[in-house]
Amino acid sequence: MKREELAHILRSACHIAGDKDVLVVGSQSILGAYDEDDLPAPATASMEADIAFLDDPDRAKANQVEGAIGEMSSFHESYGVYAEGVHVETAVYLPPGWRDRLITWPLQSSEPADPHFLEPHDLAISKLGAGREKDREFVDALIRDGMLNVETLLERAALLDDAHALVRGRIESHVRSYLRDSE
Repeated sequence: MKREELAHILRSACHIAGDKDVLVVGSQSILGAYDEDDLPAPATASMEADIAFLDDPDRAKANQVEGAIGEMSSFHESYGVYAEGVHVETAVYLPPGWRDRLITWPLQSSEPADPHFLEPHDLAISKLGAGREKDREFVDALIRDGMLNVETLLERAALLDDAHALVRGRIESHVRSYLRDSE
């Protein structure tokens, strides 16, 4: 996905939900920090943008977005990209303080949406926490291209709640493998 395509999704989501405070929580959140031309191919491969709203306690806005511009919608058929409406709590493995580290972009092409994106290290911890192969490949590509700092990833993983101790250990083990490889 390109920033231009994501901006279109954000504009549409904002209009559908009547809420400009849109949050991108999935892999396309990386486009808030980097232009697609600067990213490795695995980082922009997805045609799906996980869209949440900062004020959507009952997930009604997310449901509206998914119904209108979700997978297999006319929007998807027309533009080749789509939104998956999700709740903020979908990203279970976000380190504490993630809301304070949200980033925005200066692109006017997404107006009237005021998009927010996960800081790349928070995004990576969330992806590694999910533990899917595609998520590891996404994070690995960003680490290899120098877009993620391994020490920062370890610091963020250490912030995960003790209820997620097993996941935290798995994340730390994976990330530490990059330290061993560089020795």
